[in-house]
Amino acid sequence: MTTLTPPIPQASARNGVGHLPALAFVATETAEAQASKDRLCERYGCVAPEKADVIVALGGDGFLLETLHAYLEREVPVYGMNRGSVGFLLNNYCEDGLQDRIARTQRVFLNPLRMVARTADGLMHQGLAFNEVSLLRETRQAAKLRISVDGVVRLPELTCDGALVSTPAGSTAYNLSAHGPILPLGADILALTPISAFRPAAGAAPCCPTAPASCSRRWRPRSARSAPWPTSRRYATSPAWRCSRTAPSAPPCCSTRS
Repeated sequence: MTTLTPPIPQASARNGVGHLPALAFVATETAEAQASKDRLCERYGCVAPEKADVIVALGGDGFLLETLHAYLEREVPVYGMNRGSVGFLLNNYCEDGLQDRIARTQRVFLNPLRMVARTADGLMHQGLAFNEVSLLRETRQAAKLRISVDGVVRLPELTCDGALVSTPAGSTAYNLSAHGPILPLGADILALTPISAFRPAAGAAPCCPTAPASCSRRWRPRSARSAPWPTSRRYATSPAWRCSRTAPSAPPCCSTRS
């Protein structure tokens, strides 16, 4: 079980001191989430989010992020239960023993990313992101990006459709779709992931001009158990180069692609 943001008051039923936290229930617009909100509010009582000790968010990952943004200045913990589709960041939905489960949650502190962007006409834009900050091209040409970290240029040029910086909470969202790494919640690291980075075409890397040679391509099956052509067409999408040199001292002209 996970609760996002600051610590939660402990329930008096557990330790005999303190008070039961005042709960506010917020839900996405689906009928299922709204019905769950009504039942929970009737069972546990509810207050306005502005007066709550804990906000219980009922929906999907996107709605949980909306809730964090909406009540960010209050610094109140948010306990999410899945009433959506994916729910990577959410606890399983259960109506029984809610106060006790909230008191026993493992707290995770999320630090949002602050984006500062300057447009071509010199305007400055700022924003906060709990998932990721992404930079995408807006023309038909590929973008060429220079990547700097802490003021040091780490990559002089990256040809791609864009790039993103992801928090651990956002590593299972757009970052994962772009083949970025999954980061554990609470990890003190960020993911820097290219979006559709350019790779030279498979047939565009033939021979060195100084090495007389002949090159040919053959398609290699995905596994040794694949039947030979034409009974099976399960073949790799990239070719394997077969090179033959005419001079023993000449360097190899082609690289093998797997």
